[in-house]
Amino acid sequence: LHSLQPVPCNLVAFIQIPMRSLPSSEITHHMTKTLFIFPGQGAQYRGMGHDLFEDHDVVRHTYEEANDILGYNIADASFLDPGKKLNLTRYAQPALLTHSIACLRLFTKQLGENVRPSAVAGHSLGEYSALVAAGSLDFSTALELVQKRGELMGKFGQGEMEALSVPREIAEALALKHYCGVAACNLPEQTVVGGLPDDLARLVDDLKELDPKKNSTRLKTEGAFHTYFMVEAANRFRPVLEAANVQPPSIQVLSNFTGSFHDSEPHSIRARLFLQLFHPVLWYQNLEQAARFGIDNIIEFGGGIGKGEHPNNKKPNLAGIVKRAFRRGDNPPEYHAVINGETLAATVTAIAM
Repeated sequence: LHSLQPVPCNLVAFIQIPMRSLPSSEITHHMTKTLFIFPGQGAQYRGMGHDLFEDHDVVRHTYEEANDILGYNIADASFLDPGKKLNLTRYAQPALLTHSIACLRLFTKQLGENVRPSAVAGHSLGEYSALVAAGSLDFSTALELVQKRGELMGKFGQGEMEALSVPREIAEALALKHYCGVAACNLPEQTVVGGLPDDLARLVDDLKELDPKKNSTRLKTEGAFHTYFMVEAANRFRPVLEAANVQPPSIQVLSNFTGSFHDSEPHSIRARLFLQLFHPVLWYQNLEQAARFGIDNIIEFGGGIGKGEHPNNKKPNLAGIVKRAFRRGDNPPEYHAVINGETLAATVTAIAM
């Protein structure tokens, strides 16, 4: 769902919102509005975090803390994947959250007070990392939540997902015809749907009849996430959410469910995380809201996609979608990432100039 490269997009209307852009030399004076973003499931890979773990105490301590919370060695699962289970939802979600927070802590330690986010956002699972960054969830609570969330999504999920190069209206019409549902709206012309494999196959056949030039990509997941196929998992997850310690966030947090900022009231945050499980991820609306908010600097933390086995071979998961979304603006935001040693060094250098 989340490691898909963006497909061609012909209409990105919300990009016309004017945004100011400042030179990187002014970043240390807190004159920008910075958005921290976090990827979701699909950004995990064998070896994720290993380079940073070897070189930085704060990363090692984060993984040790996660091991104690989870009751198993998430470092081994992430770095070595001995049982080839990292792509299973129950392991992928805690692994990604741990890597994202390790990257965030390392970045914060190196730059101290030089960069303070004005807002945070995450794609699907990444919303939990965003809530940690905003102080709404502590790391321990977030990790316990995503461990249970991943377990339930994997156990009770059905179906698969298909990424379509069409607007939501077309995807929704096709989905309704074939017992499927819209799962994510990544760009105005990139929509992900979920359903049973045979239903998705028929949906794709219909799409080809409508326009043979339209492409699609099957995403092998453990279920049709963010559709009605996740209702049972969500109902079982609700008591866990309701028992979780959630605090009002210290900064603005974007909600996948509404496409806009979360209310600060903890009960509302819990409810939207519950509803997020079986409603579409409104990612492009999150980006639209960030544009209206005046974001001019974006930093992505955690995960990675691309060929090659070493972490430095990976590139940021959300970069392609975000850059495509903002590319028609007069002053698109600067984009940085902290996902491995190479991107950490480049980002610290750029921001500290």
